[in-house]
Amino acid sequence: MTGLPTVGRRQLRLPDGRLVWCTRPGEASLMWREVSGDGFYRRAARQLRPDGVMFDIGANVGLVSIAVAAANPDVRIIAAEPVPDTFECLLANLGQYVLGGVAVRTAVAATAGAQPLTYYPDAPGNSSLYADRQADDALTRTFMRNGSVDEESIDLLIGGLHEGRTIEVPVTTVSGLFREYGVERVALLKVDVERAELDVLRGIEAADWPRIDAVVAEVHDEQGRLAEFCDLLAAAGMSVETRQDPSLGGTELYEVYGDRS
Repeated sequence: MTGLPTVGRRQLRLPDGRLVWCTRPGEASLMWREVSGDGFYRRAARQLRPDGVMFDIGANVGLVSIAVAAANPDVRIIAAEPVPDTFECLLANLGQYVLGGVAVRTAVAATAGAQPLTYYPDAPGNSSLYADRQADDALTRTFMRNGSVDEESIDLLIGGLHEGRTIEVPVTTVSGLFREYGVERVALLKVDVERAELDVLRGIEAADWPRIDAVVAEVHDEQGRLAEFCDLLAAAGMSVETRQDPSLGGTELYEVYGDRS
């Protein structure tokens, strides 16, 4: 670890007592509930081979990495996150809670290089290569309604939430990570990249697909993206399941789990 996060970073105490670095504690708390709930992330952590490798793509502040490392202390985790503010928190959290964890400041897409990314300072978890403020506002509104938040409060909370700024970020591919870090096999590929899910899969070269045992992902089902994502996993020889958390009913957000079992 090169040091603790600087200005603008805060700490959140998780239910188990651990303190983690983040930029928006409220958002991080919601993320932890998703990670630790009875969904596909938890299932993937339980089924991960103890000495396996996980690529955490769209790692944010590293909550999935922390949960997986807690369940599998010997797992090797390589976590990719492109946003500088969020990356500082990821770096600190991996240094504290993920033995040997590697943080890489990069986006992951279909081709390597650099791309513009829309960063939402007040909602960093929604930052994306394919940000859509109107769609992000609508999704957040539905999520809050599902949680019985009244409309007046929703209006106040959403106002300005998705005001973004454009930053240029480095981009690599899943196959590039295989090569750069000398990985022979990935036990779990985790993907949470806000509408760039298909780009991540398209960056996997044909020779590398058989070296991936399982995939867990959050997918935005827009323009047939969920079906196409699942079809790519099935074509790679994986059995595929989808689910939607009740709190996200009426939104386009789904979880996907595919493996070779």
